[in-house]
Amino acid sequence: MEQWEIPEISVHRSLKDGLHHILVQLHMAGDDGAFQSLDDLPDLSDQQRQRFAPEPDFSALAQALAQKIEQNRAESANPRAVALLVAPPFSGVREALARWPLANIAGGAPGEGHCVIAPPQNLLMNEDEAAHWWDAQELTRPWVIPELADFWLRHMSGLALIRELFRRIAAGDAGQGIVGCSSWCWQFWVNYIPDLNLAPSTPAPLDSSLLGAWLAHLSERNSRPPVTARMTHDGRYVLPLDEQIDGEKVKRSGLLRDLAATSRGNGGVALAIWRRALRAEPEEGAEGASPQSTDQSDQNSRKQSRCCWVIPLDQLSLPIMPQSRERSVGFVLHALLLHDGLDETALELVTGISPHQLSHALSRLARAEIIARSEYSGRWHVTALGYPTTRRHLQTWGFPVDAF
Repeated sequence: MEQWEIPEISVHRSLKDGLHHILVQLHMAGDDGAFQSLDDLPDLSDQQRQRFAPEPDFSALAQALAQKIEQNRAESANPRAVALLVAPPFSGVREALARWPLANIAGGAPGEGHCVIAPPQNLLMNEDEAAHWWDAQELTRPWVIPELADFWLRHMSGLALIRELFRRIAAGDAGQGIVGCSSWCWQFWVNYIPDLNLAPSTPAPLDSSLLGAWLAHLSERNSRPPVTARMTHDGRYVLPLDEQIDGEKVKRSGLLRDLAATSRGNGGVALAIWRRALRAEPEEGAEGASPQSTDQSDQNSRKQSRCCWVIPLDQLSLPIMPQSRERSVGFVLHALLLHDGLDETALELVTGISPHQLSHALSRLARAEIIARSEYSGRWHVTALGYPTTRRHLQTWGFPVDAF
């Protein structure tokens, strides 16, 4: 974790982009000044977003993580029995570890995988109850916990399960396992138990080059041709990453660098912002085409379907934190991040906020797109689009934030 660094914006490049923006406004930017602005293009439909920027394949991420963990264990002189992966929200680690039994674990028998340990319904236990619960778990075979934040509540009676797990890991009594942990959950526990010696690892942040390669890879899922993405205001290329297209050198946009910095190298957050920024011209030729022009119209439609446009980040409408003189909004957001999502009952327990105040705070945050409720679990979560402003505001309000 100590090697993790936030992607930085080049000062030289920032000044150059600022000067270019001024020249564009003054119509002195050479060839770019002749580009017809497409800033008024409508938002994409859900189907179009899925076509240009589909969700990642978390099974592939599980496979990559499995190979890396096995490589680290093979190269270490004293490998740890339990590997700990700490990552910020929306990094995909939880989703990948939930698919861990599908991963082909190196050295395992065909079809063999890790068993997933799920949390109990009641997290309020004393020390004896927590020890008894862990005794009942199958720790004699390889196991995985997708998200440690699911195993506790910030309450005097809600800490025993994780305390007991850490005790067993330190004593070497937990078998061989893998633990995924939200960076916010880890920030709490590393302060609660300062002597923890677990040496967690974390996925590296996505800089502009890695982010561009990843977004291009996502667009090519299901054997689709690569997508071409250009800026709406000046026509500069964002994707593909090639220096030349059709034999001609292209002018590239600095959007990927800005996107990497805005998302703090977080792939899930970057993807959410990227999807919000995409635009497409209305598809033509679908109706009223003559029989003679059908083939040509289909070719044009297919070609157009792989070309999209991107609006500048400073023109993008992202969630804004609602103004409030009460600290209930901060308490709710901090609790949701600590536990990677909670329902109303658990929120009342860990925040001490009255049901009336809690309902009001949840309603305001949901309208602002800062949080959303899962239809599957009924738990409230901070949204990927709302995460950057949430982290910023919590830090400004004096809440302890994660290291990412």
